[in-house]
Amino acid sequence: MSSSATPDCLLCSAERLTEWHYEDDDCWVSDCVVCMTPMIVWRTHGLPDPKRETDLLAHLERVAAARYGEDGFYVDAERRRIPDHWHAHARPAGGFFDPRSDLFERFDRSGPPGTER
Repeated sequence: MSSSATPDCLLCSAERLTEWHYEDDDCWVSDCVVCMTPMIVWRTHGLPDPKRETDLLAHLERVAAARYGEDGFYVDAERRRIPDHWHAHARPAGGFFDPRSDLFERFDRSGPPGTER
C-alpha cells in the first residue's frame, strides 16, 4: 500500500488478482477483475490534477493499443464502483467488456451492465 492508502480501499491494496501490464512508482495497469479490460490505477488514493491524469492515461493508452489496436479502444474514466480513488479503463471500441470476460456474451456489449440481451 502507498503511504496515502486508505485501509478499506480495494485499489489501495493493489492485490495482483489479474495480469499486470505495467507499473511504476505512480501507477499500475492490470486487467480489471470485473470487465477484464486494461485498467490504470493511480497509487495515491484520491484524484490527480489534470496534468498528472494526462500522464497516467498515456500508460493506459499504450497497453490498450497493444491489445486492441491504435483505434480499437476508448478510455472510460467513469469511476463506477470506487469513485474516490482515480482509475480508468480502456474498453474495446463499441463495447464495454473485454471478450475474455465471463460477462462479455451475457450483456449488451454496447453499454454497461444492466443492458442484458
